[in-house]
Amino acid sequence: MLLPHQPLQDAVVIPPQRATAARDEAGPWHSEAVCRRDEAGLFFAPSKEPTAARLAREEAAKRVCARCPVMVECREHALLQPEPYGVWGGLTAAERRVVLARRRRREADLQRAARMPAAG
Repeated sequence: MLLPHQPLQDAVVIPPQRATAARDEAGPWHSEAVCRRDEAGLFFAPSKEPTAARLAREEAAKRVCARCPVMVECREHALLQPEPYGVWGGLTAAERRVVLARRRRREADLQRAARMPAAG
C-alpha cells in the first residue's frame, strides 16, 4: 500500500488488519491526504540536515498537515505503526514518541486503577 508523501519505490506493505482499520466508507484515508501533492522531502529529513533547516522543514510540513482533512487518521496510523521517521499527522517522530509514552502511562494508570478495590 502506498502511503502519503511516499515514493512508489518505498511503498509499505501494511498487514490486512491494519489496512482495514485505516479505511472508512469512502476508501483509504491516505487517498485524501493533502501531502500526496507535496514533495516527499518536506516530510522526511535528508541525511546530515542542519538543525535550523530541519526545524524550518518540519514547520513547513506541519503547515501542510494543518490543512489536511485526514490529519487525525494519518497521525493515528503513524502512532499505531509506529512510523519512526518524518512528519505524520502534524507530529514529528520525537513528538510521536512523547504521545506514545503518555498513552502508555495513561494505560498503566487505568490498569492500576482497575485493580484497586472500590472505595466505599
